Amino acid sequence: MVLEALTNPFRAEARPWSVFLLGILYATIAVFLSIWIFADYASLVMVFLTVLAAVPLFYATMQVEEQKDIMLENESAILKEHGKALTFFMFLFLGMVFAFTFWYIALPAGTSSTLFNVQSQTIAGLNQHVTGNFARASLFSKIFLNNVKVMVFCILFSFIYGMGALFILAWNASVIGVAAGNFIRTHMAAYISTLGLQKVAAYFYVAALSFVRYFIHGIPEILGYFVGGLAGGIISIALMKHDFGTKNFEKIILDASDLLLLGIGLLFIAAIIEVYITPALF
Repeated sequence: MVLEALTNPFRAEARPWSVFLLGILYATIAVFLSIWIFADYASLVMVFLTVLAAVPLFYATMQVEEQKDIMLENESAILKEHGKALTFFMFLFLGMVFAFTFWYIALPAGTSSTLFNVQSQTIAGLNQHVTGNFARASLFSKIFLNNVKVMVFCILFSFIYGMGALFILAWNASVIGVAAGNFIRTHMAAYISTLGLQKVAAYFYVAALSFVRYFIHGIPEILGYFVGGLAGGIISIALMKHDFGTKNFEKIILDASDLLLLGIGLLFIAAIIEVYITPALF
């Protein structure tokens, strides 16, 4: 397909910033196609079309990473090579978030409300749980366990469907985009009323503040999900190419186990930041 020809894993690893633009393109095309063709179901169709565009790159990357497991002997070298793929996956995700945030703010209120209806309901449900009377330790446990559950879903979706983790990650990008957009809209009203002619500078300040607020803990959290999805995807590819009990398969399982532990560690760090650091800063 046309979008598939725009890049490949090797170009993406060499120029991860280009994948950020690719994420914006994927999400933007999905936004307008879902509004145009599937208006009543746009909230989910938008995510599905974004995933559909990213599948060829994700699948090709899983194949390349699985080959690295076989070719490289040293586990630290393997993890370092995986880091290149994880880097451009993060840029792809950030591009999606940027696009969803931009269109949530830029589109007319009625269109934006319809397009992001399910995401807004999800955020409202999350806020109800978070605003309860939780001790910090209890809130940390709740957030960490929920993040681990999401990572398990990423692993299972990648293992069962191959590219299934992409749906969870694109969905999270759309939810974060709505949350960041709401933050910008809310704070812009206050800044514009008080600063008058300085509203342009205020807009960029609030936009930057919004992204910083969510990505302080969001980057290690999403990276943990990508690590889990990568582990599941590598195992899925290995099952199609190698028999159980072979040396190559055992090596891949060992690497996937290391990725799993790394993912859990990233989610633990993300939960600490979200519970103890982000509230103190914002």
